Amino acid sequence: MIVQRRAVTTALAASALLLAAGCSSGGGDTPGGGSASSSSTAPGPSGSRETAEHTPPATGSVRVVRTVAANLKTPWGLAPLSGGGLLLGDRDDGTITRIDDRTGKKTLLGSVPGVSAAGEGGLLGIALAPGHASDHLVYAYLTTDSDNRIVRMLYDTKKPSGEQLGAPDTVFKGIPKGTIHNGGRIAFGPDGMLYAGTGESGNRGLSQDRDSLGGKILRMTPEGEPAPGNPFGDSVVYSYGHRNVQGLAWDDKQRLFASEFGQDTWDELNAIKPGDDYGWPIAEGKSTDPRFHGPIAQWRTDEASPSGIAYAEGSIWMAGLRGERLWRIPLKGTQSSAPPQAFLKGTYGRLRTVVPAGGNKLWLTTSNTDGRGDPSGTDDRILEVEVS
Repeated sequence: MIVQRRAVTTALAASALLLAAGCSSGGGDTPGGGSASSSSTAPGPSGSRETAEHTPPATGSVRVVRTVAANLKTPWGLAPLSGGGLLLGDRDDGTITRIDDRTGKKTLLGSVPGVSAAGEGGLLGIALAPGHASDHLVYAYLTTDSDNRIVRMLYDTKKPSGEQLGAPDTVFKGIPKGTIHNGGRIAFGPDGMLYAGTGESGNRGLSQDRDSLGGKILRMTPEGEPAPGNPFGDSVVYSYGHRNVQGLAWDDKQRLFASEFGQDTWDELNAIKPGDDYGWPIAEGKSTDPRFHGPIAQWRTDEASPSGIAYAEGSIWMAGLRGERLWRIPLKGTQSSAPPQAFLKGTYGRLRTVVPAGGNKLWLTTSNTDGRGDPSGTDDRILEVEVS
C-alpha cells in the first residue's frame, strides 16, 4: 500500500516548465438553443502567443442526441473507457458501474471499501490511469470517516459482476473532510500527473494556508508523491486560495482550467497558473487586489453552482447544479473571448459532470438525487450531447 504522509511545506521553489495556464450550494434555453448571459467576465493572463490563437464563434449550439442511461442514483464521477463504455461512480452507495454507451446496459464492478457518504461527501471523482489499457487501474477520490483520500484499484473484467474491483491501495490521504466542500474532482493531465481539486471543508482559513491540503488544486505523481516542478518545493500544492474546486479540464494547448463554487455572490471559472493565489476567502470573484489571480468568468450563484467542466470546440463547457444549465465559455488563450452562453436551462435539472466524448460530443450527467435537487421532477441520467 502506498500511503502519502508527507506534510505540505511552504518552501518556495522555482516553477518548472509545465502547463502555463492557468461553491455555492447547490438557467440558457431548451436543447439546440442558447442565451447569452449577463454574467461578468474578467480577463486572464495574456501574451503574444494567445493573441494569434484561433477564436471560436461568439455563440454556439447544443443538441441532446440521446439518453445513454437513466434511473441512476447519486451519480458523480464519470470516466470514458478507451475501448467504449463509461465507468460511473455512485456517491452515496460507493459503487462503480460500467455503462454500455450504446445500449445503456449497466454492469456493477463493485463497491469501494471505506466510503463514508454524508452531506456532500462520499465516492466522488474517478479517473483512469494513463496506462489503463495495460495496467487496468482505476483511481477514485472518496470521503472516509476521517478524511478525503485518493485510492486506486485493479479493474478485472474477467471476474463476475460485483467482484471486478480489486482491493484499494491508498495513493494519497489527509485531505480535510466536512459535510460540505469536499472538492473531489480528479484527472490525469497531459503531463501524466494526477490533479485533484479539494475544498476547504467549511473551514475558510484552510484555503490560504499552504500547509493545508484544503481549498487547493493538488498535483502529484500516480504514486501520490509531489510532482516534479511543483511551485512550492516538496509539496503537492499546485494552486491555493480556492473555496471548493469541482471541475478540471485542459485545452488543446495543455492549459489547465478549474471551476469553483463561490459562497453567496460569485461562482468562478479560473485559468490555473502554478503557485498562484485565487483569493478565497479574502476575495470572491473579481478583485482589484494584485495578490490574487482573478477568474476569467464569473456567475451569480443561482445561475451556476458549477461542477464538472470539459474542453471541446474551442470552449469550456461547464455543468451547473443550482443553475440547472450547461454553460459555454469560448476561449482565446486563457481569456474568455465572448460572454458565456447558457443551454438546457431547467430541462434536465441539476447538471453534475461533463466529459469529452470525442470530436464535438460530450457526456453529461444529471444530479437530481443528491439531496439538493427534486428527484420527483426528473430522474438522473447520462446524456450524449453535440456541441459547437
